[in-house]
Amino acid sequence: VQLQASGGGLVQTGGSLSISCAVSGRTPGNYAMAWFRQAPGEEREFVAAIRYSGHTYYADSAKGRFTISRDNAKNTMYLQMNSLKPDDTAVYYCATGSPILSMIRVPRGYGNWGQGTLVTVSS
Repeated sequence: VQLQASGGGLVQTGGSLSISCAVSGRTPGNYAMAWFRQAPGEEREFVAAIRYSGHTYYADSAKGRFTISRDNAKNTMYLQMNSLKPDDTAVYYCATGSPILSMIRVPRGYGNWGQGTLVTVSS
């Protein structure tokens, strides 16, 4: 399984950005997808996840500002980010897996990772 994240870039505070993740290769029939992010010197943290059914999960920092979605026919996931803040600056990684509920927000819940795309929010 290969994951390719794209769409990162530089945006001003309060701006919007959409990033995407395309999945290729052999995938299980029912898998979850997620976004994590990692700022310099920080641990990788959960942003949002979406089940194959479309059920979504968000970190508190993302609720109300970010929207995760997926197109199962295209094996592609999206993250629409609005009202961006400098604290959102990080490398954003996409991941796929079949985590149980208690692992949906944990990196160990996912077995496949993309290379990351950098999002920079200027103040």
